Order: sequence, then structure tokens, then C-alpha cells
Amino acid sequence: MKIFLCGDVMTGRGIDQILPHPVKPHLFEPYVSDAREYISIAENVNGPIPQKADYSYIWGDALSILDYEHPDARLINLETSITHSEKYWPEKGINYRMSPDNLGCITSAGIDCCVLANNHILDWGYDGLLDTINNLDCATIKHAGAGRDRFESFRPAVIETISGSRVIVFALGKESSGIPDEWASDDNKPGVALYESDPDWYLKAIADYVKVNKREDDIILLSIHWGGNWGYEVHRDQIELAHTAIDFCGVDCIHGHSSHHPKGIEIYNNKLIFYGCGDLINDYEGIRGYEEYKSNLSLMYIVEFAPNGNLRECKMFPMRIQRFSLKEAGEPECKWFESIYRSSAKIRGTDVVVNDSRSLRLGM
Repeated sequence: MKIFLCGDVMTGRGIDQILPHPVKPHLFEPYVSDAREYISIAENVNGPIPQKADYSYIWGDALSILDYEHPDARLINLETSITHSEKYWPEKGINYRMSPDNLGCITSAGIDCCVLANNHILDWGYDGLLDTINNLDCATIKHAGAGRDRFESFRPAVIETISGSRVIVFALGKESSGIPDEWASDDNKPGVALYESDPDWYLKAIADYVKVNKREDDIILLSIHWGGNWGYEVHRDQIELAHTAIDFCGVDCIHGHSSHHPKGIEIYNNKLIFYGCGDLINDYEGIRGYEEYKSNLSLMYIVEFAPNGNLRECKMFPMRIQRFSLKEAGEPECKWFESIYRSSAKIRGTDVVVNDSRSLRLGM
């Protein structure tokens, strides 16, 4: 079983505006009132960005890597509402949305599942969330982590592969990522599967589901939106939650995200834990601050699992965000990531090493 994973994919604001059918560009941010300003900021650094770009444009060189690696399932954390709703969440500060008519930017990469348990999925209110769910359903894209009530927000996405095996995706959000507590779903209210709303219930519910429904060659994946945007520190509560999910719930892989840059990786009891995959697609190009994290660089992860769910191989492909498109990086970027994982992002002896001139691999 081979799975493509990445961190945050933010297809709203400036990204949506360069696609064929953008929403209205007005924003309700403290400093930027028009989404097209993010295009101008990026163009000032790297040159003109095409308007009404093809839906595949934002993926750039990532598509050739996906074609070559041919993963059985493709999973992203979608940090954008897919809606025309004007009912933005008041006092949120930043409100991401993309046009439903631009959904081709997700389908063009063959994405099988979008994780929705994050701090932007209700940026345009409950109407925006319900529109997002309906639009993904119409496009036959699986989703997990948010829903019309707590049952739907908890319900895992089940991805059937050509081989007949399955990837079962649970998704949770944590308040540490900026998810407001009022976004938590309950028995009669739409929202996010917010871990803090009932941590014991969520862990037991995952364990019970796995015990009853898991087939021999299924891969159980828990996607978690947790922690802040910057910094390599991994907090003790994240480590404890990841280990509990593996030991108690039967999870094979923890897919952590929220940080704008990649964070530590751990192999625990032969299972894989990503504490922060970093952004893959965003409109931050040209925005200054936190340069030491090189947020213009991102990683694609191709993870191969043995039939028992143990990690077999993990490859990482460095990408550069340039003119709102992913460009394959090279050996210097591979060596930079290797140095980061050997120092700031090192977790419990897990090594990341240069694999070749275009990728890294996780030392086993």
C-alpha cells in the first residue's frame, strides 16, 4: 500500500483568484481587503502569475512525481471552504474560501480524500461548511473531520484501492491549532471533530470502530490538525496522543499538520508519526517573516506500508512554491532538509537522509 500525504493545501484567496472561476475577491482581514493583493505580493518577488490558469497549474511538477510514484491513495488537509457563502465568521481575522467552480484544482491531482478538521473550514460559517461537504460529495471526493453533526464529523473516510485493500481515515482537530471551541460539532450541530470536546469518547470510538471493522490489510490513518504555525518543538501532549492512538486505537499512521513548515517525524512501534507535514500549497509567496523556516519550501510524502500496517518506506520530495505553482527542488534543498531533521526537527533517533538528488528518505 502506497499513500501520498501532505500538509495544508490552501486553495483560497490568491490561489482561487488565478483560477478560471474565482469567488468575489473581497476579504475581511485587518490588513488586506482584496485577495488579488496576494497575487501582487508574489509577483513582486518571482514575476507574473498566469490568470485563469489551468486547474493543474498549482500542482506543477508535483503531478509528474505522483504519476511516477503511482500511490494507491492521495490525501490532503484542505484548509479552505468551497463556497459562495458571504456569511464569513466574524472576528476570525482570516477567511479562506474558493469557488465551487474551481474544484478542478483538487480533482486534477486525483485527490481521494480531503481532511476538514482544521481552523479554516468554517471561515465562511455553517453554510460554508455544508457547501464544502456537498461540493466534495458531488465530486466524489471523500472527506473526514467535519460534518452536519458529531456522528458525521467523526465518521471515517474509507478509500477503496484497486487492489481491494482500504485506507480508513479518521480526522481530529485540536484547539492548539486555532480551532475555536464553538466550532465543535455535537449531536445537533454541524462542525469539526474537536478532540477537546470529548477526548475519551473520540479515542474509544476510533478503537471500537477499528476493532469491529478493520480488515487484515487495511491501513488505519489518523489525521490531526494540532499545534502552532511556527517552531520545531513537539509538545508532550502531541507525543502522548500519537502513542495512545497507535497503542490503544490500532492506528497505523499519524498524519499531523498545522505548522507552515515540516516538523519532526517518529517511527514508534514500527508505525509512522508525522508531527507536522508543513504547507504544500498556499498564497504566502513574498510575505516576509520567519525566513529561517524557508516556508517557500514544502514536502510531498510518499509512504509505503506493509500489509500489517507497519512502515515499509517513506520518501520525501522537496518542492518550491514559485508563482503559485510547485516546482521540483534539487539536491541543495534535500541537504537543507536533511540538516534540519538532524538538528531542530529530530525526534527520538529517527533519521532523515538524502535519498538522491531529488528526494529524501526516512532511515529505517
